[in-house]
Formats: sequence, C-alpha cells, structure tokens
Amino acid sequence: MIKTENLKKIFRTEEIETLALDNISLNIKEGEFVSVMGPSGCGKSTLMNILGLLDNPSEGEYKLFGTDVAKFSEKQRALLRKENIGFVFQSFNLIDELTVFENVELPLLYLKVTTAERKKKVNAVLERMEIIHRKNHFPQQLSGGQQQRAAVARAIVSSPKLILADEPTGNLDSKNGDEVMKMLSDMNESGTTVVMVTHSPAYAEYGRRVVHLFDGQIVIENFNDKFHV
Repeated sequence: MIKTENLKKIFRTEEIETLALDNISLNIKEGEFVSVMGPSGCGKSTLMNILGLLDNPSEGEYKLFGTDVAKFSEKQRALLRKENIGFVFQSFNLIDELTVFENVELPLLYLKVTTAERKKKVNAVLERMEIIHRKNHFPQQLSGGQQQRAAVARAIVSSPKLILADEPTGNLDSKNGDEVMKMLSDMNESGTTVVMVTHSPAYAEYGRRVVHLFDGQIVIENFNDKFHV
C-alpha cells in the first residue's frame, strides 16, 4: 500500500537549511498496523504529512496504492486524500462552530454523498463510537475523550483504506487513551491500514511493527512478537 524509497524532506529559509527526513525507505502492507516512535523533532510529523499527502517530499519516491505520488499537485493530492485517507490528530481539529454530527459529516460532503446516505453513515459511526447522544452538541461542550471519539468518527465515516493517527492519545487521560487505542485496533482488525505516531511504548505495542526515527532516519524496526508467532 505504502512504499517510500530514499525519501528526503528539506526545509529551507534564507539563512538555514534543515534536513527533516533523510533517505527514508519504508514499506507498509495493506492491513498492517505500524507504530512510529522517536524523540521530538526527529521527523515523525513530517513523515506523516507526506504519507497523508499533505506535503510533497523534496527528493525520493513515494508510491501509494502503486501510484508514484511524490510530485503530485495539491489538487491531485487532495482528490486521492479525501477518497482514501482518514486523519486523527492529537489536537482533535474539530470545527467549533459545527455540531458533532456536522463535524463527522464533513468528509461525506466532500465526497458528494447523498443527504440520506450521509445521515445513515454518520449516525452509524456515532453509535459505534458511543457518542450518538452528543450528536447535536458542539465540540466545546464535550470532554476530551468525547472530542477524540468524534475525531475518530470523522476519520472513519467514509471507510478510508488508510488511517493516519498523529499522537491520537496525547491529550487524553489513560482511560480515554486506552479506549481510542481499542478503536484503532478494532479498525485494523476489520482490515483498515493504520499508521500511528506515538510517544507511548505501551501504545506502540498495539502495532504489528514499530519504526523508530532519529534525526530524520529510520534507526531500527521491531516486529511485535504477539503478531509473529
């Protein structure tokens, strides 16, 4: 599903050049759950932005679903992104002026899903996330755990092939963090590919593989023994 070869990302200003990713070669198969770990500033979020088609690499190859997307235009990236990728962020990124229902409905509006089908899909995913009783509330009326449930619902409502989760438990207490990890694990068991950035060794263990980044490079990959017996 995902294949990168010698991926580089360089950020340039008038005074300085920063190498954020340095020759990243990574293969992620369909249906995998891969955890990405590393210290702050090691390139984790930069990698996720490129994998999620929010940014292009400076050099190297990136194939998604067998298509080389490294040099795609923003319009091309946006089309591929909205049809195939769901995002879960640490900061929830819900729109304060919209209700929970309207926030979760957004990806379906972009995909031009009919009104009746949108209502059916949104209600079903809110039931699954156990926040259907909050569908007419606004994000600021929810607890942190409920906001992240809404964010996960928004990410999966269009049944994307790939979920990218960037520190999805970072702003949550352990109980809500555990629940979000269970949701991601359940989605993976249903066939969705999950790539997650985390600082938590315990949560990283939900992945079948843990990729460690340091200074923009992959320094080690560990396979989770419980999935490889």
